[in-house]
Amino acid sequence: MSIVKSGPASPRAKSGPQNNCDACSLFLGHSRQAWYQDNARRRKRQEHHAQVLDFVARVRCRQPRIGARKLHYLLNTQADKRLNIGRDRLFNLPDEYRLLVPVKRSYHKTTNSHHRFYRHPNLLKPGPEQVTALEPEQVRVADITYLPLRNSSAYLSLVTDACSRKIMGYHVGENLQTENVVKAFRQVLKLRKTTSPLVHHSGRGCNTVQRSISQFMKEMK
Repeated sequence: MSIVKSGPASPRAKSGPQNNCDACSLFLGHSRQAWYQDNARRRKRQEHHAQVLDFVARVRCRQPRIGARKLHYLLNTQADKRLNIGRDRLFNLPDEYRLLVPVKRSYHKTTNSHHRFYRHPNLLKPGPEQVTALEPEQVRVADITYLPLRNSSAYLSLVTDACSRKIMGYHVGENLQTENVVKAFRQVLKLRKTTSPLVHHSGRGCNTVQRSISQFMKEMK
């Protein structure tokens, strides 16, 4: 009986994950250690993202419309420092995982500036005639806001003081008729405490520049 001794295995005969890793590292120009370190960093980053996304999901259950800026503040004030994340990274993270809050676009126009009525100059615009509200009862700002209801819609006419930001008059109507704006202005007249000159600022829509509104502005002055 003869025994045949086998010689050392040829390097080409060796195969396995380690040699495959060495071959890939050699081909890419990186060492095997760098390849493992990159994998470790990638796994750590994925675990961190999973923790952050889990926190975001729990917060969104209570506040569905909360944005990235408030989430960034909440994440970086937690006792668990593993949730800390940079602002830019947090802004990109919801986009990658499709967790961005959808922006509701408003398609209800409350201003129609294409009309035949006279448009007064903007006295709040920077220039030689600019008026600055340094104290109450100097400048009043009027605006109309669309209010969506369950089965219909409404329009809120607001008149605020430019200095104190206080709401001086308001009225909710079912349409954009000028009468609804006048009702808000009448409340302003009741709350006036001085007789000093008053500047009225509003959009250039037809419902705020009609002749009836202009006449009412003279009464307010």
